[in-house]
Amino acid sequence: MYFFRTRNFAVENSAVTTDLISQVRNQLDASPTPRHLVEFAAKQLSAAGFTDCTDTNSPEGYLSSGFIKRSGSIIAWRLGSEKIEKFRIIGAHTDSPCLKIKPHPNESRFGWQTLQVEIYGSPLLNSWLDRDLGVAGHAVLRDGSVKLFCTATPIARISQLAIHLDRELNERGLILDKQLHLSAAWATGEKSLDFLQWVASQIDVKPEQIITVDAQLFDSVPAQLLGIDQSLLASGRLDNQASCWAAISALINATNPKHACVVALFDHEEVGSTSAVGAAGPLLEHTLERVAGAGGLSRIDYLQALSQSSCVSADNSHAVHHNYPERHDHAHAPIVNQGPALKLNSNQRYATRLGEGLDAFAMTHENLDTQLPLEFD
Repeated sequence: MYFFRTRNFAVENSAVTTDLISQVRNQLDASPTPRHLVEFAAKQLSAAGFTDCTDTNSPEGYLSSGFIKRSGSIIAWRLGSEKIEKFRIIGAHTDSPCLKIKPHPNESRFGWQTLQVEIYGSPLLNSWLDRDLGVAGHAVLRDGSVKLFCTATPIARISQLAIHLDRELNERGLILDKQLHLSAAWATGEKSLDFLQWVASQIDVKPEQIITVDAQLFDSVPAQLLGIDQSLLASGRLDNQASCWAAISALINATNPKHACVVALFDHEEVGSTSAVGAAGPLLEHTLERVAGAGGLSRIDYLQALSQSSCVSADNSHAVHHNYPERHDHAHAPIVNQGPALKLNSNQRYATRLGEGLDAFAMTHENLDTQLPLEFD
């Protein structure tokens, strides 16, 4: 569960802010997995007139505004009013740390029917205990189609051991074995349930029609506002779906840009970004080259446009925790509601390079009526 400040520096109108937060909440609740997020974004883009170029080689979509989907990633663009001379890119990631359901998850022990899980990314494991969990994912069928599924109600739970059976817990601290202590109970009885059959029932197909399933657990509690002033948005997957929502919304509202605008939402950031659809893969580069080619640019023109382009990597930063302030550098400690944070690291862990990063920030805010404060992390 993450917290996010809902007050907006650039928009003082409370009605507008309330509507924006409502949009973010709708996306969060509709997107328990990267694939669900991609489909949600694609529907928004299609409704705004963008062309789905995923399964076509036609250059028409590449000449104006369009998008392509690849698994849990999506690239969208809107060309500017002038010939392509540079790209203005916002990058974000669609995935979040979670518990993935293993390929052979069924287990029956001591009257409990459980699902075996595998850790994806670096989740705070104890935060998954004693929550009402749903199951969401997608199934690949033998005809090549992909079916998404998501439970409407919680069906699983990873229960913590009762204090009566572990009296020293509070003094020793919680220690979880990843193999032994994270099984999710989803039924009782001696007869083993079959997860594949259950998935088939969710998407109305026969089990033998399914080639593979990619599924994960998710917290079924919807995104909601907290605080006596309702200034906190609490939800899972804010890292980094909040940035995904902002990027797609910005692209849709950029109705007449001067330069080509691009949004790249990548899967697999939480595990290194090195997959075919991750940020380190060829997806963005290949898409930009197709957009440039459709616009009549030569290879030399395309490379020149890349050299003039900029990319903002949008993600979440950690504000100072009121219970653990010592965990932050005292001189570089982002405070809630004090403005966006620009991440810097001399070992090049982030995309920001001092001069270029500040220039990029200034560029992205050059048309705002209100000057936003800036923090460093």
